Amino acid sequence: PALLQMSGSQPQVGRGAPCLRCRGLCPAFEPHPWRKICKSCKCSQEEHGLSSELEDDRKIGRLLSGSRHSTLTARIKGGDGARIYKRNRMIVTNPNISGKDPTFDTITYEWAPPGLTQKLAMQYMELVPKELQPVAGTEGALHRRRRLARQLPLHDQDPAQCHGLAEGEHKLMEEFVKKYKAEALGVGEVALPGQGGGGKEEEKPQDKSLDPGRAPESPNGTLESTATAGNYRCDSCQQALPGDCPVVYAERAGYSRQWHPACFVCCRCAEPLVDLIYFWKSGAAWCGRHYCESLRPRCAGCDEIIFSEDYQQVEGLAWHNKHFACLECETLLMGKPFTLAKASLLCTTCSQSR
Repeated sequence: PALLQMSGSQPQVGRGAPCLRCRGLCPAFEPHPWRKICKSCKCSQEEHGLSSELEDDRKIGRLLSGSRHSTLTARIKGGDGARIYKRNRMIVTNPNISGKDPTFDTITYEWAPPGLTQKLAMQYMELVPKELQPVAGTEGALHRRRRLARQLPLHDQDPAQCHGLAEGEHKLMEEFVKKYKAEALGVGEVALPGQGGGGKEEEKPQDKSLDPGRAPESPNGTLESTATAGNYRCDSCQQALPGDCPVVYAERAGYSRQWHPACFVCCRCAEPLVDLIYFWKSGAAWCGRHYCESLRPRCAGCDEIIFSEDYQQVEGLAWHNKHFACLECETLLMGKPFTLAKASLLCTTCSQSR
């Protein structure tokens, strides 16, 4: 297996950082024992700053390892044996000839589709809304990392990160993760219309006959099909796809379907799928968060998937029995009066004091 040497130190953010939403009134993130929020201000850890890039790459590396996309991961030299995401960064250098002496402007994209020429990768980026382009130091890069935190929570794949699992449920979760890696997880490919999967437009076998350790290829060779450019349409918006503009393919959907880069979104939340990581179900692409929720309920208290068959439900929301508690005073509310406001439970005393 490949070795990846990480260079440079990664900034530690999140814990210890003041809350952005509270505008400095909450000086540091104080983790709640089981909720994914700050014990002090009740805001999420993301509001106190995102995790480091290294932590993000470790998380995606863990998700993709053991799947057909494991070639997008590598072992860290001298590491703990875990695999890390080989995130494809793209650095573009343009000459600036406006002054007397020519200089160079360098733009770094924190993520770009792998396996493409820079020209095709740049064409892809130009088809993504500017505010979402992951250029280092911009809102687009921040938006990508926020989507990563939201769409691919670590507690949806690592039982060690979960507080809601009862004895015996760790195995259920491990099987759940193993199953979605084999049957649903995918990473979109970028190529020109008609060239996804090597220009083969027939439906591919969906899952089980494919080698799980082999990542799909994204060749960008000559167009073998004799179809004209106007024959290709986006699976989402149904608009025509120009033959010289890159599109996104999802191997699990079959290569007869293709999307504009801006149209490859989660069918539930309509958010762009971060780094083209999707979960395929019922003929549509889902983000990781909403795919997991389509199979099992998610606890509105701890944000984890519920594997018990005995849980609380109120107005379409679910809670572990032990997490059916007041947000303010933590009193368990089983069999007691309560109010529900913006997915948060409150006992009658705390509700009246607000």
